[in-house]
Amino acid sequence: MAQGRIYIGIGGWTFEPWRGVFYPEGLAQKRELEYAASKLTSIEINGTFYGSQKPASFQKWHDETPDDFIFSLKGTRYTTNRRILAEAGESIARFLGSGLLELKGKLGPINWQMAATKQFDAQDFEAFLKLLPHEFEGHALRHAVEVRHPSFQTPDFVAMMREHGVAIVTAGDSEFPQIADVTADFAYARIMGTQEEEPLGYPSKTLATWVARAREWAAGKAPKGLETFGTHKPDGKARDVFLYVISGHKVRNPAAAMAMIGQLTG
Repeated sequence: MAQGRIYIGIGGWTFEPWRGVFYPEGLAQKRELEYAASKLTSIEINGTFYGSQKPASFQKWHDETPDDFIFSLKGTRYTTNRRILAEAGESIARFLGSGLLELKGKLGPINWQMAATKQFDAQDFEAFLKLLPHEFEGHALRHAVEVRHPSFQTPDFVAMMREHGVAIVTAGDSEFPQIADVTADFAYARIMGTQEEEPLGYPSKTLATWVARAREWAAGKAPKGLETFGTHKPDGKARDVFLYVISGHKVRNPAAAMAMIGQLTG
């Protein structure tokens, strides 16, 4: 049975409480990305959400990570934190031209995260999706949208996303509404339930459940136990999967990601 690749990681790599816990005591800060990339298979870059990064930074990140490593990027908040998304064209173009192509083959999906107060406006949201190019300067682009308001839990939204080939970010173990429908040629999940009292962030059984779900997505199936709202049946096509351990008890997130990678490859 054909399967896509499964990438598992965390959000960012600079977090002081990880020093001495995830990062070895005494590791130079400038080597933290190199170390994280040796233990994980992907990282979601958060800094791109808050401000513009320099092309030299993207090139440096590319050079400090293994050949098969993948970065996902948070799209800029200047695109998503606006009342009328249809007016975001200039902001999207500026973001895409900021140097992210310096990641070359390590450039993964772009996650356009909406505010929790952003409600579903079908006309405006479709206009926004039309602004997202699937190619930029000869490089293929993959887009995901993270919505955080329950008004998006509707078949109309799911159908719209599928029509435009944009993935819906599955929110796992969080207070945000879950929409686990697969609408693109890849799946994207962010799980947010790590706990301080669990050495691996989650109980091993829960980690195994998420690994099983990632395998099902990768095989073109629909995992059980997740909320979906569309009418589309699973297509059985292999697809890449991006699974990030985010928020929760953040100190435990690298341990949870590494444990899942261990289960996946063990």
